[in-house]
Amino acid sequence: MLQTPATFTPLIRPQQHDNPLTFVFHRGELLLRNSVLGLLDAAELAALNLAPERIHPLGLWEGRYYQAAWLDEAVSPGPDFGFHGLRSLFGVLDDSFLGLAGRAYQLTEWSRTHRFCGACATPLQLIEGERCYKCPNCGHSAYPRISPAMMVLVRKGDQVLLAMHTNSPYKRYTALAGFLEAGESVEEAIHREVFEEVGLRVHNLQYFGSQSWPFPHSLMIAYTADYLDGEIRIDQSEIADARWFGADDEWPDLPIKVSIAARLVDAHRPKR
Repeated sequence: MLQTPATFTPLIRPQQHDNPLTFVFHRGELLLRNSVLGLLDAAELAALNLAPERIHPLGLWEGRYYQAAWLDEAVSPGPDFGFHGLRSLFGVLDDSFLGLAGRAYQLTEWSRTHRFCGACATPLQLIEGERCYKCPNCGHSAYPRISPAMMVLVRKGDQVLLAMHTNSPYKRYTALAGFLEAGESVEEAIHREVFEEVGLRVHNLQYFGSQSWPFPHSLMIAYTADYLDGEIRIDQSEIADARWFGADDEWPDLPIKVSIAARLVDAHRPKR
């Protein structure tokens, strides 16, 4: 799955290393050397003339020091470089590398979108030794944003409910999902979203797993639930189609295996 590798050591304070590797982003796209799909080294980063406050320590992995940085304009240090959306790299680059890339993107997006105080518009200052911007005028603090979202696979005997989400970039059947609202628990969000999206009521909720999903800063929290009552009635603004899949049905192919959605569906896929 898309997750931080176990051998990665996160760092908050910058370190001095001879040749750090840097994840450089412009509006969600990662700058890579096209010929090898590799990160920028120290010399290539220097060619971008980035302000120091745009470069953030990420951590240590496999003996290398990694940083994260962001650009206002899509500039590169040479003709062999290009910008790549993270989704386009699924199945192309190593999942551990992509896990780090996702972590780096969330940090750079936090930095890019918190240059000024959201309460009084004063330029924010980074607190030493902490992932936090603080306003010197009113004291407002801004930590990296994390947006929790529930995901649930509804089971009915030997069948499961899969849906095609209207706004999904992948037009495939998958588990139901939705963001938590203010004041909700994950379980409350599951009951609400399932009823709103497909008109069903569920019970026997069980935790399955969680995963950071950097598009741009989600935390996917996956559950299973058992059908209680109701008939499928879709909210067309959210769901294009939803139906029950059983052992005799042709299940959707989920070629993108880095998501917890694929893991959740595959765990219940009939053995053939």
